[in-house]
Amino acid sequence: MQMRGAVRVFLIIAGAAVFSALAESQSAPRQEDSSSSAAGDSIVTVSPPIPAATDALPPETSTVTPAPTYVRPTEKEKARAYFASSFGVYSIMGNAFAAGINQAYDSPPEWKQGAAAYARRFGSNFGIGTINTTTRYALAEAFKEDNFYYNCECKGFFRRLRHAAFSTLTARRGDDGHVVFSVPSLVAPYVGSAVGVYAWYPDRFGAKDWFRMGNYLLLQSAGLNIGMEFLARGPRSLLGRMHLSGRSVTGRNR
Repeated sequence: MQMRGAVRVFLIIAGAAVFSALAESQSAPRQEDSSSSAAGDSIVTVSPPIPAATDALPPETSTVTPAPTYVRPTEKEKARAYFASSFGVYSIMGNAFAAGINQAYDSPPEWKQGAAAYARRFGSNFGIGTINTTTRYALAEAFKEDNFYYNCECKGFFRRLRHAAFSTLTARRGDDGHVVFSVPSLVAPYVGSAVGVYAWYPDRFGAKDWFRMGNYLLLQSAGLNIGMEFLARGPRSLLGRMHLSGRSVTGRNR
């Protein structure tokens, strides 16, 4: 009896083990099915290629504006500008106005008052101005500089004002028209005033006087640049009719 009971217990345990093994074999997926399923999922979930940033916008949408090409003034344009600055309407009116101020302040007092004194003061200012302009243009040729005034390609009052002020002591050089510090523009006003002081001014005038007068001429040049930047827009403007309108880098007068 004990032997039969033990056999029954053994058979029950063996049957349970067999059924458990069969259940596990049926519930576990095969490796082939798993790999094929993973491969199938990878094919389905492949995303399309993302276009590059350069393909997002067509080339025609670019807003970059090329810089204008510099055009150097011709010798004819230089000669016309020189004569307009030295003997033109602006030169005559400016020297006449300056002579009137000198007459009002009796400067220099040795020249006294009256029509003859006014003519002397006018001639003095005219001579100094002509020497100033001649020196500037001659030295610019020697340094191979373009000392025309070029209107600012920028916008805004203060940016244009700064451009006009800095242009007093700058020039363009080379085929590309790059901006350089201009020695002729700095030296010329003092040459004109020094010649006037030592050639026809009273003997009491000296170095400090021609230096002071040269400073005034330099400020006058800056004022003319500002006028050409803001007032001389086109040949029909006041300064344009005096042939004192500024140029653009492309060679057109504004």
